[in-house]
Amino acid sequence: MYSVVTNISQTYQIRKMKNALVTTDWLQANLKNPEIRIVESNEDPLLYFDKHIEGAVHIDWTSDLNDPLRRDYLNREEFAKLCSQKGITNETHVIFYGDKNNWWAAYAFWVFELFGHKKMSLLDGGRLKWTTENRPMNDVIPEYEYTTYTAQERDDVRNRAFRDDVLKHLNQKGAMVDVRSPEEFSGERLHIPGYPNEGALRGGHIPGAQNIPWATAANPENGTFKSPEELELIYAKDKQLDRNSEIITYCRIGERSAHTWFVLKYILDYKNVRNYDGSWTEWGNLVGVPVEK
Repeated sequence: MYSVVTNISQTYQIRKMKNALVTTDWLQANLKNPEIRIVESNEDPLLYFDKHIEGAVHIDWTSDLNDPLRRDYLNREEFAKLCSQKGITNETHVIFYGDKNNWWAAYAFWVFELFGHKKMSLLDGGRLKWTTENRPMNDVIPEYEYTTYTAQERDDVRNRAFRDDVLKHLNQKGAMVDVRSPEEFSGERLHIPGYPNEGALRGGHIPGAQNIPWATAANPENGTFKSPEELELIYAKDKQLDRNSEIITYCRIGERSAHTWFVLKYILDYKNVRNYDGSWTEWGNLVGVPVEK
């Protein structure tokens, strides 16, 4: 299981040490540490320009991480350019945080995972915890020296599922986690309450999927993740998800399911978890695929 970095003297062997979460105390003490780069990624991109953690750079999930034409992510060259522009090297420990209990921070983390960046963490509690603790923020846009980042080819196999993968998984009766609200899962709603419909023509869920809303994993008062023991109870004991089985997570466009993907892979140490980023905006529009309500 993954631990939370609380001691400044801990090493940066993030993947080996499994320190995929850092605390607000740790981050505030490391704001001037040249080995880290803080990345803010929000649903509302204007939040960053109002105020952000000192030294944080901004990555917009729409314009920075997505291909401008196809529904896909940036390629190897574009990812290398993005990291170089943000002052990130291959050895930089990237700390992601954002609004909505780290939805989009987890999504950005997941995209970086596709390109194999090795040193990454989420700020436990994200923007909510940092602001409620009245920790220092400013509106200064930092400038960092342009780096030479060497990116590997994007690997969509281990952490990303496409619709054909989901169909195969469905036929094999594999485990799937629908992290949307119960109303979306049942087909009563086509979108999150308070959000516009993003184009799904049918409501419901993929047959065989279990509904475990993403917020089940979070403490609502400060956005932090629940303890590994509590999460183990939810996912392994109550829902009986096998740690060694292949699991696919999905939501509507992949952001909430990236949060659950992180929980399963980086906190509970599940071995084979993939995020279906096409999610319900794709599945709810496909011709001929099975849907349950």
